[in-house]
Amino acid sequence: MTEPLRVVGPLADPAMLSALGLVSEGAGLPLDGMLVGGRRAGIEDRDWPALRPGAGHIATLQIMPSRALWRYAEVMGLRAEDHPGGPVMGLQDEACGQAAWSRADWLPELAAEIARQVLAAPCDRSPESVVARLPMIGVWADSRLRAAAGTRSGGHLVAARAPGDVRRLERREPYAGFFAVELWDLAHRTHEGGFTPVVTREGFVMGDAVVVLPWDPARDRLLVIEQFRFAPALRHDPQPWLLEPIAGRVDAGESVQQAARREAMEEAGLRLGRLFPAVHHYPSPGAVTEFLYLYVGIADLPDDSAGVHGLDGETEDIRGHLIDRADLARMVHDGQVTNGPLAMLSLWLDRKKDDLLAELAGS
Repeated sequence: MTEPLRVVGPLADPAMLSALGLVSEGAGLPLDGMLVGGRRAGIEDRDWPALRPGAGHIATLQIMPSRALWRYAEVMGLRAEDHPGGPVMGLQDEACGQAAWSRADWLPELAAEIARQVLAAPCDRSPESVVARLPMIGVWADSRLRAAAGTRSGGHLVAARAPGDVRRLERREPYAGFFAVELWDLAHRTHEGGFTPVVTREGFVMGDAVVVLPWDPARDRLLVIEQFRFAPALRHDPQPWLLEPIAGRVDAGESVQQAARREAMEEAGLRLGRLFPAVHHYPSPGAVTEFLYLYVGIADLPDDSAGVHGLDGETEDIRGHLIDRADLARMVHDGQVTNGPLAMLSLWLDRKKDDLLAELAGS
């Protein structure tokens, strides 16, 4: 299609137009009715607003469609629909019983970043394969937004860097499943000035995760979990069942603390009280994009609070263990804890325990 096209609702948002490389040619003929649904438009495929006939008018923008738009539309389940005044894109079929669409209830920056990541997928990758990865694409897109808005690492010791200090010459994505691998040909500025020769670097694309260690201050005990882990098995570790804190990916559009509370329910059946931020960090920044948000979460941990939990849909088989804080600290010091975040949280809590108790008493 080479004739002009009208876009409406989330697809007409300035953030989406920019992500898709589209330029508005002015207002199009409005639509009669109202938009309903679509709170996850651009975050999940096919969750776009529907047009409900009735009172009111909906503004549209006229654009010239591009190859990028058609690629995005294939992935996200969009099509141009005939309406008075010409074809319109950005709508789905009627969404019964849904509230009116509002930009205030939508996440435009996240939807736009997801659009950029969808378009960054190799052009020979089928739309169906990209759709299958949308949940993880959303996790990765939200991770990039948090990184851009986060605290600069290194404090006053590390000089602020400009975008041009890393020159990316080419990007490739040879593999994309649940996780993905990206290859960059790049050069970066050196400490003495100038740039390095062009090098190729590989990155394992995972997205942000949250880690939480439940602590019962009254009993001074913790809950840790035990589950099978593939990476130790791949390394031929004879003990691939590890002791760990509760952990999981931060879903697209979810806050880090919301993810901590959700994972505690899924993996241990626990409702957490106050969350205390610990050491947020990159566990392996040489090649892994994962960023971990570490918390100690206040919880009630009576003797019967440990069990077997996990989501059947994710084949999780997770056993909880109650352990005194001092006993976990001894295990860490004796080398019996090989999970880095668990060791870090144990050491952090031992150092901060009195401060946390004083803060809890004061509140």
